[in-house]
Amino acid sequence: MINLTDSAVNALKSTISASAQPASGLRIMVEASGCAGFKYRMSLADEAKPEDTVIERDGIKVFVDNKSHEHLAGTTIDFVVALEGSGFTFDNPNAQSSCSCGKSFS
Repeated sequence: MINLTDSAVNALKSTISASAQPASGLRIMVEASGCAGFKYRMSLADEAKPEDTVIERDGIKVFVDNKSHEHLAGTTIDFVVALEGSGFTFDNPNAQSSCSCGKSFS
């Protein structure tokens, strides 16, 4: 299961309502890349693909392909506002290490 904090849900609702393209949620993927081995990719999406797991919270859908889901099980996604910049963060219990930017893990 992937969890979204209230802050992440609110940020996604704002992003979706401001989007020029139709969207009902967020697509999250894990790709082999980045300085630590894998990196997170996110984009707005309107519908599930056949290989997706769909998680819904407060009207926001999260679409995760089955391959990525095994790397993301138990992950909490938050939206943080900080002096260094605002953005989504991943608290992934499957990550053995991560790079300093927080976008890449192994």
